[in-house]
Amino acid sequence: MSKITDIVTDLATPFVQEQGCTLWDVEYLKEAGSWFLRVYIDKDTGVTIDDCEKVSRSLSDLLDETDPISDAYTFEVSSAGADRVLKKKEHFEKYFNEPIEVRLYKPYNGTKLLIGKLSSYNNGDLSIIVEDNELQFTKQDIAQVRLHVSF
Repeated sequence: MSKITDIVTDLATPFVQEQGCTLWDVEYLKEAGSWFLRVYIDKDTGVTIDDCEKVSRSLSDLLDETDPISDAYTFEVSSAGADRVLKKKEHFEKYFNEPIEVRLYKPYNGTKLLIGKLSSYNNGDLSIIVEDNELQFTKQDIAQVRLHVSF
């Protein structure tokens, strides 16, 4: 049986594309005892509330019709955000040489959070440039990677 996120990805992609957006990610997770289905969208010109609303309405109807999730859940559609999480190969390819935040499971030189420019990515392993030093981490070292936003 396919994972719920894969099923929802297949269902959501056409609806997201019809609104001129791209599907960034789908999450299905339990938080504070409740299930949440989150669809994250992206758009070159920026995602608006109207984009989220249009995708949400049409996709919600389809989810009700196809009923791929037997549990009760809260459905949300939102922008991937400026500090979006990078998970897929295409995410990393899009943001090569851009500043990212790498959260580690175990401290590296006393810290679990490193900020640097993405210099390579290969099947979950990555390298970043921090103060002219290239640091390499394996997929097993990395808890999360997201774009770094500085104000």
